[in-house]
Parts: sequence; C-alpha cells; structure tokens
Amino acid sequence: MNLQQHYDQMWVQASSLFESGSFECDAFLRNPTDKRRGITLLARPPQAVATRIQQMLDELQSSEPLQYYYPIADIHLTILSIISCYEGFTLDLISPKAYIEIITEALRSHSPFVINFEGITASPSCLMIQGFLNGNQLNHLRDDLRVCFKSSDLQHSIDKRYNLQTAHSTVVRFQKPPQHPLDWLEKIKKYRNFNFGTFEINELELVYNDWYQKAEYTVSLAKFSLCR
Repeated sequence: MNLQQHYDQMWVQASSLFESGSFECDAFLRNPTDKRRGITLLARPPQAVATRIQQMLDELQSSEPLQYYYPIADIHLTILSIISCYEGFTLDLISPKAYIEIITEALRSHSPFVINFEGITASPSCLMIQGFLNGNQLNHLRDDLRVCFKSSDLQHSIDKRYNLQTAHSTVVRFQKPPQHPLDWLEKIKKYRNFNFGTFEINELELVYNDWYQKAEYTVSLAKFSLCR
C-alpha cells in the first residue's frame, strides 16, 4: 500500500464533507453504559512526540471545545486488534496467558522499527496523525501475528472489520457538529504536513480496552520488547 496516497485520498474525501458541514458524530463517546471491550496489541509514541500532538490538540480545542480530544495517556498506534471491541466481552472469557504466549512466539524474530508521524488526515468521524513506515517490518510483524492466531483455536477477530495496513493514530473524534466548521478546518489544515517526529518502536503492549482506549478502562496484560 502507498500510505501517502491512501492518506491523501482519505483527506480529500473527508475535507470535502467537512466543507459542506457534514460530520459523523459518535453517540457513544460520553455514554457511561458503553461496555464494548476488546484486546489490542499497541505501541505508544514517546513523550516528545506526544507533546507535539498535544500542542496541536490544545489549539484545536480552544476553537471547538465540544469535540473529543485524546489525552496524552490514550494516544497510541494500533499494531493489531486481536479481539475487536464488542458488548459482553470480559477477560474471564479467555486465558490472557495463552495470548501472551502466542504473541511472544510471533514476535521472536522481530526487531525494533521506525515510524514517522508527519501530517494529519481524516475520516468523516475523526482526525488522525499520519504514520509512515521505514521499510516493511511492521507489515511483516502483523502478518506473523495473523498466521499465529489464525492457526490457533484462540478467540480473535483479526481482519474481520478491515485489514489493518496503516500506521495512523486517531487523536480527535467528533461528538457534535463543529460550531464554526470552516474556521476550524483552516486551523486543521495548518497541520496537514506538520512533522510530529520520528521514533523507534522497541516495545509493544497487549491491553484489554474499551473502544477509545481510554486509560481508565485499559488493563495492561503484558509488554513485549523487540530485540535487535
């Protein structure tokens, strides 16, 4: 996949909708009865990169405070959604140890890799940081995880929603139509090509999570070091 082309297509389609005042708003964001839960393998950007993202979010929030802006603690890069969130899923339905063992085996031959967070793109429902890969290491890692899980009898929903190939990080979700959409869009465009930073990913984390990866609902199950 050509990531730049993919992100550009997403931006063109979404920004056209925004200009016409069309936003997909998420009714579950502030719903305390939302019990959707799942398991995700993820990575987190370093503090310096997260701080640059936060500075952008602070500026956008000053203009449109009613949207949902991810706190620094919640910003992440999804490596692979092992069990996509659904109502009724709880940890006692699985053996976390079995998941940890199969992930450990799948990662055995994988070394750290580099991600560049540069620019933003969008969908009708959210804003995302564009992540770019230095080589194919992340794709190979994901493929090895897919093979291991699909050859096991463990519950999973890998690729059932979509085949994850990007390296983006969602940082804003729409709760209500913006009060001043065109003005806000101009502020967003300032960050279309902004370089948030390049970093090495040498640790992955398996978590039990809600749909939005909110820290208060996240349980860390294991951390995995990628060895050189």
